[in-house]
Amino acid sequence: MKAEIIAVGSELLTPDRVDTNSLFLTAQLNRLGVEVTRKAVVGDELGALRDAFASAMERVELVIATGGLGPTEDDRTREAVADLLGRKLERSAEVMSKIEARFRQIGRPMSQVNARQALVPEGATVLDNPRGTAPGLWLEARGHIVILLPGPPHELKAMFSAQVEPRLARLSTGVRLLAREMRVAGMGESDVDQRIAPIYTRHDDVTTTILAAPGEIQIHLRTWSTDQAAAQRLLQHIEESIVLALGEAVFTTEGESMEEVVARELTLHQATIATAEPTANL
Repeated sequence: MKAEIIAVGSELLTPDRVDTNSLFLTAQLNRLGVEVTRKAVVGDELGALRDAFASAMERVELVIATGGLGPTEDDRTREAVADLLGRKLERSAEVMSKIEARFRQIGRPMSQVNARQALVPEGATVLDNPRGTAPGLWLEARGHIVILLPGPPHELKAMFSAQVEPRLARLSTGVRLLAREMRVAGMGESDVDQRIAPIYTRHDDVTTTILAAPGEIQIHLRTWSTDQAAAQRLLQHIEESIVLALGEAVFTTEGESMEEVVARELTLHQATIATAEPTANL
């Protein structure tokens, strides 16, 4: 199954807010065998939201959106999806009751605008939110699944684990992501690629990414497969070929930092590092 993530909120299009929810969702989806092929950040304009969902549904089976489920007028994710799918928004008495109970629990009066959070598109499954007032929504239409989750990370993470993950796990096809990470020191990115391109380009079913980082080059190998043993053997073969091509420049095949590798070697050999600073002449 392939998925796209849509982060909703005009504030995410400014330098003041960063979308961290997509990182969490990508990790969880990959673990479930769902490949994230695209991420998008969309403002709160209704037409832009509708277009983003329509475009995503043309490409993938699963669309997950975060944000835009609050009580204010600029929270329009529900409306955009309901309009796109041709479904009416109906106020759910059950959801309304839970929102009121939530406000009683925290000892605050409920504003009338919070009633907007009880609007549910026809046919949607409500996903309970024990940490906030905005419920999530699970919709199925035209062979697609659309999941709407609130923006606050502490609410989203708890809801995904309790409400979304079990449902997606039941849809699993057995495909899993397998990955390897090597790190290289003392070589530039272009030099690394020149040496190993003849190796990784022979394998269309493995995605190879070469990344430059401070003091090192990272080589990531990823493949999706239902046969984990065969996939591991393939990754092992590619890894061994790359290590042979790069030699001692590869300081780890486990994705460790240079500091971790040095600390491990020092511990293994019961060795220490000493440093000294020259004394200034007085």
